Amino acid sequence: MRSEFEFIERIRDRARGVQAADLMRGIGDDAAILRQRAGRETLITVDLLVEEVDFKLAYAPPRWLGAKTLAVSLSDIAAMGGAPTFSLLTLAIPPALRSDAFWEAFFDGYFTLAAAHGVALIGGDLSSSPDRLALDSIVMGVCAAGRAVRRDGARPGDGVYVTGSLGASAAGLRLLLAGARVEDGVDTPEQRALRAHLCPTPRVAFGRGVGEAGLAQSMIDVSDGLAQDLAHLCEESRVGAVIEFERIPIADEVSLVAQSEEEAFRLAVGGGEDFELLLTAPPENEAALVALAAERGLRLTRIGEIVPPCEAFTVGVRRGEEIKSLSIRGYNHFAGAPEPASI
Repeated sequence: MRSEFEFIERIRDRARGVQAADLMRGIGDDAAILRQRAGRETLITVDLLVEEVDFKLAYAPPRWLGAKTLAVSLSDIAAMGGAPTFSLLTLAIPPALRSDAFWEAFFDGYFTLAAAHGVALIGGDLSSSPDRLALDSIVMGVCAAGRAVRRDGARPGDGVYVTGSLGASAAGLRLLLAGARVEDGVDTPEQRALRAHLCPTPRVAFGRGVGEAGLAQSMIDVSDGLAQDLAHLCEESRVGAVIEFERIPIADEVSLVAQSEEEAFRLAVGGGEDFELLLTAPPENEAALVALAAERGLRLTRIGEIVPPCEAFTVGVRRGEEIKSLSIRGYNHFAGAPEPASI
């Protein structure tokens, strides 16, 4: 592998490929210099991915790992209704990964996704690690002043909507842990499930469109699982929510690992890392939201409704005429393993 400074220079060379109007100075000084504009607000998010906690090198192709490192942060900007602009990346690299081939592939994935969304890498840091790889991703974005879509805006009567389908990532993780591996050029349900987990697609264009048009009262990305993330949204908004068992858009890939309708539901609402967008909006905005999703080639499903807060549940699930509390269990970093939601 190159020396530390040669490695940084190689990253800098690749980062020069994206032009950014508001960037006055990128990699090369102690800090980047950005031009400020009136009437805009800056969004900043950070995600830390740690080997053996958030990913395993035994099954994560380096190109997909590079893309996912950026994708998880892009998803946060999308959930705020913003447009991503700049990124920073910090790497803690163990001795076993000082390979040019690994990092060329990693940055192929990272910069391909960055270019697709007009994101410029403007800095970061590099260090050694004794045994595990750690990836720290920061992404900045912008939105019009006062237009950021927050978690605390949901109101009783709002519909609850989610993009895409849920559970494919969780199914992919189960398959990986059972020994399945990526096969280049193969398009099967199993391989699509693996890709959903290892190389997710952030809903950047849809989230930005929602924010620009002011169509949502609140929004969050589905990273810890729909059940847990909807609970976060409800807690911030001081409301409750009721979702419909039959309306949850369960990914076809879930059938690869789920043995029953109930298990499929639990995996879809509790599995996490789908990186779909979960939002609430008043009924009069539904047609515009559906049209916006269709323009972006996305499915949008109304899965429930925001209700006044109650003692019985934060998030309830209606099945037939009965509403039960949805036990909120998503991924817990300090518990060491994801826990599915239950009803």
